[in-house]
Amino acid sequence: MPKRDATNWSIRTYGPSPGSHAHDHFQVLWGLEGSLELEVEGKGAIVNAGHGLVIAPSDKHEFESLRGSRCLILDSPDLGWSSRECLPQFAKASNLLAQYIAEAIEQKIPFDAGQAAFLLAQSWGPTTQITRARRDVDWQGLSLWVREHLSRPLSVGDLAAKACLSESQFRARCVEALGCSPMQWIRRLRLEQAQRLRLQGMSVAEVANQTGYDSPSALTAALRRLKS
Repeated sequence: MPKRDATNWSIRTYGPSPGSHAHDHFQVLWGLEGSLELEVEGKGAIVNAGHGLVIAPSDKHEFESLRGSRCLILDSPDLGWSSRECLPQFAKASNLLAQYIAEAIEQKIPFDAGQAAFLLAQSWGPTTQITRARRDVDWQGLSLWVREHLSRPLSVGDLAAKACLSESQFRARCVEALGCSPMQWIRRLRLEQAQRLRLQGMSVAEVANQTGYDSPSALTAALRRLKS
């Protein structure tokens, strides 16, 4: 998907046909009607009417609504979302604001998109505070640890625990230091290791097994996308 350099609001409807993609910006979903089922980086989530969810950049998400769903969508480049919880802490306040924004969009009432995004972030809940004694992340050491464990599934929680940070703190530090989400970083290390092993003459099947790909064909497809 093309990168968005500005805040964008929209209203979208979802049906029983499943979809799957990732973005290079934060996406905030707010349920207006129905129920939207999602799987974000392997974890299940549901966005019901009156509630919301934050999806981080590059996090692959699958979604569908068996009975139909209508959501308010905020696409935002604001890195401040990385230090907020995925679920709203003050859903009632956020819902009032979301309903107004949705009405403004449908009735074509002018509103400041940036200010509306700021207010939604404020109503969502406080950011994770980083104390003055900020813990340094040993990215080199963590990178070596990830490479040693590529054969098994890795989650943001695994990396955050290794870095002695909360998941929200680790997400924020990863975006700040590496310019990408934790899962995007893992995928990058996985692919780099796969390339390295293939150059050493290891078979596709063995490389796939050692680097955590579901199958040799999945690894082949990933390497092909890298070259295209």
